[in-house]
Amino acid sequence: MKIAMLGTGYVGLVSGACFSEFGHHVVCVDKDEAKIEALKAGRIPIYEPGLAEVVADNVRAGRLSFTMEVESSVREADAVFIAVGTPSRRGDGHADLSYVFAAAEEIAAALDGYTVGITKSTVPVGTGHKIGERIRQIRPDADFDVCSNPEFLREGSAIEDFRRPDRVVCGIASERPRSVLRELYRPLYLNETPILFTSRETAELIKYAANAFLATKITFINEIADICERVGANVQDVARGIGLDGRIGPKFLHAGPGYGGSCFPKDTVALLRTAEEAGAPSRLVEAVSSVNEERKRRMAEKIATAFGGVSGKTIAVLGLTFKPNTDDMREAPSLVIIPELVNRGAIIHAYDPEGMREAKSLLDIKVFADAYEAAGGADGVVILTEWNEFRALDLNKMKELLRRPLMVDLRNIYRPEEMTRAGFEYVSIGRPAVGDGAGA
Repeated sequence: MKIAMLGTGYVGLVSGACFSEFGHHVVCVDKDEAKIEALKAGRIPIYEPGLAEVVADNVRAGRLSFTMEVESSVREADAVFIAVGTPSRRGDGHADLSYVFAAAEEIAAALDGYTVGITKSTVPVGTGHKIGERIRQIRPDADFDVCSNPEFLREGSAIEDFRRPDRVVCGIASERPRSVLRELYRPLYLNETPILFTSRETAELIKYAANAFLATKITFINEIADICERVGANVQDVARGIGLDGRIGPKFLHAGPGYGGSCFPKDTVALLRTAEEAGAPSRLVEAVSSVNEERKRRMAEKIATAFGGVSGKTIAVLGLTFKPNTDDMREAPSLVIIPELVNRGAIIHAYDPEGMREAKSLLDIKVFADAYEAAGGADGVVILTEWNEFRALDLNKMKELLRRPLMVDLRNIYRPEEMTRAGFEYVSIGRPAVGDGAGA
């Protein structure tokens, strides 16, 4: 099949590359000339493990290409995906659909023959219907259907998520596009991946409901971690104890500094606005969003307490992105924690394997080439993101480089007994502190 993918951001580029790997002919379209020229030259604008190889292989095979030409790409396509951004709108938190509707209008102008328009962008309930209305107003004669096909890609493992998803959700308003969607996902259908056909509104809500539920699990275990610290329990053991219950499951039960990224923060807020407009407010999701934002600020206080105050002190911060295996800084806990520490007089020495380019423009930090350079002369080290290279630091070397052998581990990647043997004061999440900082 011939596919036009409008938008070469994270979702559009990964989806387009993977559809071409399925054997379809995909044209990825974007208005950013610099981005398109970079992609044509083989330069990938985002960091995602395995993506560069998939793109290169399918460009060589002639199944994947990049262009700024919307009209010709849409005219020749059997399916047109809308994969543009839907950021939170300033002021009210609603999803900003201006890019979605602009794409729909361009699609309308270029339609030629039966075409299935498919929203990959995360959009509020009812958006598919509005897209259809806009296209119909512009082209009353057009032969098309609008479907919803939400993405469930995790940054850092998106390629594997696309190849082997838990499920594929397809929201349709008539039976006609069903065969097109089945053909698009034929390799997954043959592998017996569950393909769920629903109404458009149901599909749109599934995406928001899934992210809100996962955000709730994260926030729940973070609050349990706070209780653990007060009563002397271990949150990792609690998480394992409840995660072994098949009704709960172990995923997303990892205590930390709060969730971030491009999805959970904006999607929970967008769901709240949708619920309010529908007259069915969600007090649970509202609490999750509020607690998560407050948690990031409280982590700065936790760090300051462990250091005995941070004014005039140098703190080595390891990890800036919202999670490992991505260069994405959107809504990262570091964007709240570090400015609060700086406001209290701290000097930040930072290192992140992939996020430093953007972080330098967003944060008042000094950046270093690796974790050990960042630690040199610092009064202690803080782990904000659990990159694999931080899991096996040379603790003896770190201890020699630091003025004070203090580690605040907001991802619980080390064992307290291990840090005690290494001579560190060690503060983590939901577990007793060890060393001289135990009373911190």
